[in-house]
Amino acid sequence: MQTIQLLILIIFILAIFYMVKFLGGKKKVTVTDPVPLQLKSILQEQVPFYQQLNKNKKTEFEERAAHFLTQVKITGVKTVVEDLDKVLVAASAIIPIFNFPGWQYPNLNEVLLYPDSFDHEFEQQGEDRNILGMVGSGALNHVMILSQFELRQAFLNETGKNNTAIHEFVHLVDKTDGEIDGIPESLLHKQYIKPWLQLMQEKIKEIIDDQSDINPYGATNEAEFFAVVSEYFFERPELLKDKHPELYELLLKIFHPAPASS
Repeated sequence: MQTIQLLILIIFILAIFYMVKFLGGKKKVTVTDPVPLQLKSILQEQVPFYQQLNKNKKTEFEERAAHFLTQVKITGVKTVVEDLDKVLVAASAIIPIFNFPGWQYPNLNEVLLYPDSFDHEFEQQGEDRNILGMVGSGALNHVMILSQFELRQAFLNETGKNNTAIHEFVHLVDKTDGEIDGIPESLLHKQYIKPWLQLMQEKIKEIIDDQSDINPYGATNEAEFFAVVSEYFFERPELLKDKHPELYELLLKIFHPAPASS
């Protein structure tokens, strides 16, 4: 009798192990909305990063953006999500990770689109609504919140250095090593971590001293600095290279962007 009970216990433990190891880490696919038919044309019209790619790379970008939209739900909160919004969110997700084949966002299930800015209580009316994007935590873990207006404006402004959606996805990239701390250990070789830390402190001091064209929000902390300069890197790479060559080179090592002609 004891042998049978022991056998049942072993089978039960093995079953639990299997569920944790092979099922627990997989994210449920709950997205049933079709991928926008106009995905390619929207990318071509709205996304400069995509426009600079050659034909093969464009196809790869389209496929990865489409796959993202099958894995992550995009929900409007007091607004209607249009195909344009879906494609721009997907593009913002793929841009930072484009040169890392197979990379996905295991820490994201849903993106909530608010019509405009919101506050720390997620209120969309009243004063102190200065938040345009946020990576959720606690009850909102695996959720990102974005301003729909800001999402669209960032891609319309061809001379700007800011892109809130890219900013928030860079936070998620940063988070893959366990902490949003401005040190993307999953992308940055160990030999460059110390130079990166030193350069961050130098550049943050320049921002504080009003001696920099980098968004002042980057001086908040190392995590925000990384996200802010990543926006700059993807939105205005040539300007960043001219103004901050050392910073540009280190970001190049982090994101490994392929040349436009490749």
